[in-house]
Amino acid sequence: MGYELKTKETDNSVIEFIETVESPKKREDAYKLLEIFKETTGYEAKMWGPSIIGFGSYHYKYPTGHEGDAMLVGFSPRKAKISLYFATGEQKREELLKSFGKHTTGKACVYINKVADIDVEVLKELIKQSVIFLQKTYPSH
Repeated sequence: MGYELKTKETDNSVIEFIETVESPKKREDAYKLLEIFKETTGYEAKMWGPSIIGFGSYHYKYPTGHEGDAMLVGFSPRKAKISLYFATGEQKREELLKSFGKHTTGKACVYINKVADIDVEVLKELIKQSVIFLQKTYPSH
């Protein structure tokens, strides 16, 4: 969960950020993902840190006493691959990823090369499950 700690929501423009993405194909995918995430979560896109586009937020508190705010879901059009951020503890994630299409998984994210490689319906399901899971795990008071 390390990435959450240093990643804060900023007021930077999401569109301006997407426009800085060098590859036209990746830029096009970023706009596609922007639409899908926005439509599926019902949240406006916000920049989290310099390069992550996040949707919604929740307040977490660990048993250690550490607390903060993190995005519910998000993505980042990185140079090599596109990183997708979903809830890590969500049980259905593994099941859904089986039918997701071409991807690799890291500790906190799922990496894809392009939107054409994946099943968008499964992506929507992954987004929904993450949001439900996080809102249940960290109810807002």
